[in-house]
Amino acid sequence: MKLEDFRPRSKLVTKTTLVERPRFPVVDAHNHLAEPFGGGWDKKPLRQLLDLLDEACVTHYVDLDGGWGEDLLYQHLDLFKARAPERFQIFGGVDWNRWKEMGNRFPEWAAGRLKVQKEAGAQGLKIWKPFGLQVRDDLDRLVKVDDARLSPIWETAGELGLPVLIHIADPVAFFDPIDETNERWEELGAHPDWAFTSPPFPPFMQIMNAFKNLVRRHSKTVFIGAHVGCYGENLGWVAQMLESCPNYYIDISARLGELGRQPYRARKFFIQYQDRILFGSDMGPDLDAYRLYYRFLESDDEYFNYNTSEVPLQGRWYVSGLYLPDDVLKKVYSENARRVLKME
Repeated sequence: MKLEDFRPRSKLVTKTTLVERPRFPVVDAHNHLAEPFGGGWDKKPLRQLLDLLDEACVTHYVDLDGGWGEDLLYQHLDLFKARAPERFQIFGGVDWNRWKEMGNRFPEWAAGRLKVQKEAGAQGLKIWKPFGLQVRDDLDRLVKVDDARLSPIWETAGELGLPVLIHIADPVAFFDPIDETNERWEELGAHPDWAFTSPPFPPFMQIMNAFKNLVRRHSKTVFIGAHVGCYGENLGWVAQMLESCPNYYIDISARLGELGRQPYRARKFFIQYQDRILFGSDMGPDLDAYRLYYRFLESDDEYFNYNTSEVPLQGRWYVSGLYLPDDVLKKVYSENARRVLKME
């Protein structure tokens, strides 16, 4: 039998809590609306989207797909923000491809584009994971995350009050050799382009330490580390960065698999850093996915699938819920995001 055909059925008897609506309203601070990540809602009726969000009790939705390019940013501002301004925030991005043609003028040019994006209606800046892994300068050199030449971008974001939601690394196993010891072997087999084995890519901790340098250096700019700060496997390290960088926050998007397999540590982490954690799903507007997040945060259910798929997508393990206190839930679901993202 092939591993891909393995479908074990647990004989463990546990309870199942269906959380159809969250205990408190939700701000989804990390998600998408276009293809390939958001389900192509830019081509569907807006009313259908709003009805789904209402059913999920999501009062505000942060669409990060404007970061793909300014044409897409303007399109999403017209499609979503202009038609339902009270429900959506659209984040802009940096066009790294222009560095090659602009040379040393690129950082100041990119900083200037942030001003244009804000005037158009963008309310934040999304930095995608090619930064630190694939982005190259005009001399074809890999650009480090803490490259001092880019300071004008981060300083301008701070001056404009634009939070920077940044994704600079994937799960640690994506950087390891793809062999029998890799816990993401099956996932990487399905998506070989997700592998960032070092070499040729920079080591994982080199990227993370450069990220910490960046956030610490630009203390007047708000940074949000996507996916539990890109290091959900090591909450102690994430905690140290939160402690050393008061301008730093994290979201929990697409990391139930990491958080839920260390429920004792994760629960303590949520309670200790309850003012620094934002809700995000990164699954597109999906009612079943939202309800899985709510179950994870609110219930004390044990040993359940953290994906809506039959086989967990990120690794063949199950998770346990965190049963967070109400005062923590309120902050994680919406209060932190409202404060950090300056929502009315």
